[in-house]
Amino acid sequence: MSDSVAKVIELTASSSKSIEDAVENGIRRADSTLDNVEGAWVQDIKCVVKNGKIAEWRVNMKVTFLLNG
Repeated sequence: MSDSVAKVIELTASSSKSIEDAVENGIRRADSTLDNVEGAWVQDIKCVVKNGKIAEWRVNMKVTFLLNG
């Protein structure tokens, strides 16, 4: 990453399946709209509970990508 400039964005992604699926959904979406996605840092994991069961997993994460130029 020498002589490069990176930017970090924060996003929230969700999945009814699993935490891993929520992270993958977020990365997939970021990668489809940003160039040069380099990595992500999962900051927070939450869940939505309905009728005593987990209905949805949510992750807040920071995604790093290199700026073109």
